[in-house]
Amino acid sequence: MTKPSAPKRHLPTSPFKSPVAPAPKHFAVGDQVTHDVYGLGRVVGLDDGPAALVDFGSTQMRILSPYAKMTKL
Repeated sequence: MTKPSAPKRHLPTSPFKSPVAPAPKHFAVGDQVTHDVYGLGRVVGLDDGPAALVDFGSTQMRILSPYAKMTKL
């Protein structure tokens, strides 16, 4: 059985470039989005925390960050 791999840390003295972290996705009220499970929707609200309220037509869902399955159109 193998252990899950932990992210490798970058040493400042390394001759190799440090890995680039993906930029966090930011949404605004009124943005059209698509979700892998729920389909097309529109952002209708943003929480102070890491969540967006999205109207998918038949239902409204609160999608939590990091928004892995949601992209802006």
